[in-house]
Amino acid sequence: MTQPRSIALRTRLLVAMLGPLLAVAILLGIAGAALIADVVRRTNDRVLGGALGAIAETVQVERGEVTLDLPPAAFGMLEKNERDNVYYRIAVGSDLLTGYQDLPAPVPNELAVDQPRFRFAVYRGQQIRIAEVRRSLPAIDRPVVVQVAETLDGRGALVRRLMTALLVGELALVGIAIVLLRPALGWSLRPLAKLRGAVEARRGPAAPDLSPIDAGPLPFELRPLADAFDRLLAQLDTATAGTRRFTADASHQMRTPLSVLKVQIELARRGSHEALDEIATAVARLERLLVQLLALARAEEAGVSPPLERVDLREVAVRVISRRIGEAIAAGVELQLDAPDTAVSVTGHRTLLVEILSNLIDNGIRYNRRGGAVTVAMGHQDGATILSVRDDGPGIAVGDRERVFDRFVRLRPADGIDGSGLGFAVVRSAAVRMGATVSLDDASPGLVVRLRFRTEEGALSTQLRQMVGPAR
Repeated sequence: MTQPRSIALRTRLLVAMLGPLLAVAILLGIAGAALIADVVRRTNDRVLGGALGAIAETVQVERGEVTLDLPPAAFGMLEKNERDNVYYRIAVGSDLLTGYQDLPAPVPNELAVDQPRFRFAVYRGQQIRIAEVRRSLPAIDRPVVVQVAETLDGRGALVRRLMTALLVGELALVGIAIVLLRPALGWSLRPLAKLRGAVEARRGPAAPDLSPIDAGPLPFELRPLADAFDRLLAQLDTATAGTRRFTADASHQMRTPLSVLKVQIELARRGSHEALDEIATAVARLERLLVQLLALARAEEAGVSPPLERVDLREVAVRVISRRIGEAIAAGVELQLDAPDTAVSVTGHRTLLVEILSNLIDNGIRYNRRGGAVTVAMGHQDGATILSVRDDGPGIAVGDRERVFDRFVRLRPADGIDGSGLGFAVVRSAAVRMGATVSLDDASPGLVVRLRFRTEEGALSTQLRQMVGPAR
């Protein structure tokens, strides 16, 4: 199956950085354009207002009449390379004193005395900027209005130059950022490349190295990834170790019954009737060994455990006892169940509980005396659920009670009792996976095996630890 093509991490980071940078550049461009327009307007209005003031100062009253002496310097202020058209108008009331008659005139009462006002207008098909002021002269009862106007070509050209400079500056800034960000991203991603190199260095025909990854000091963001990978390696190491151990145990333990089978088959070919009985015994031993090995493999299975569930211990005990009742009758052992009439629920795995009870009852039958009993009991104590299996056999010495949980340990093989030495190993491994504890005590006579199941909260914590993996 073809994997969907994904975007490189370097490209993702570059886009993630350039996106906000471009957004900021656009916002700065908009703000810069508004600022440029305002500065250009204010600057040109100041020049236009200066020309207005120079002209307005020459308006005087002589012999009862308004006179005017237009200074050339006033219009020289407005000269620029763009050759804007300049217009003026001086009127006394509604009478034109000089200038352009059709220049848009204001309403005199709207103007404050000696306070210049600026406004845009359209004159002769062009946008213009008008500066105008109202003057009050002695002995003249009508308002005197002075207007100076210019077209906007110069202003527009200046705005365009400044906007071009702003745009070029922003593009240069973004371009420099792109050039500098690529090596910066390469430097930032170098620890990730080292981590990848440390993983790829373990590839090869030899046995896989499942020890923790050593990629040197890693940034804070990569440390959880490395820890998660180390936990995965630890789980794989546990799984492969279990597989290797199972293979070694199986090959070692099956060698003896297979050798016996080969010898007895050869004897059977020569006509020995006893050989057939020995073959049947060897096959039964081999079958039991395989069952025990598979049970141990299930109990020690690495990886994430199946979800915990509520299991009725009473129902499991009845089921296992019904399976083992035939063996108990053949061995002259009585199977008893001491349990409440109602369900006794624990949090665990049904399959593992069946394996635990099957092994404990099997041991109780095998190592019991004829006429003895195996009692399965359950109840509650100190907030926990207790499952116990008691027999009337010889028991286990205090010094040997920890050894019996090791694999293939048989305390009294000379007694002639057939066994694989895996029963208690299966019980402990299965109990550990469910968060339960196992203890052995004297039954006077015999042995009592107790399993203590924690509350539901404790079992849930155990499952979470199994899902997360071992702490490092």
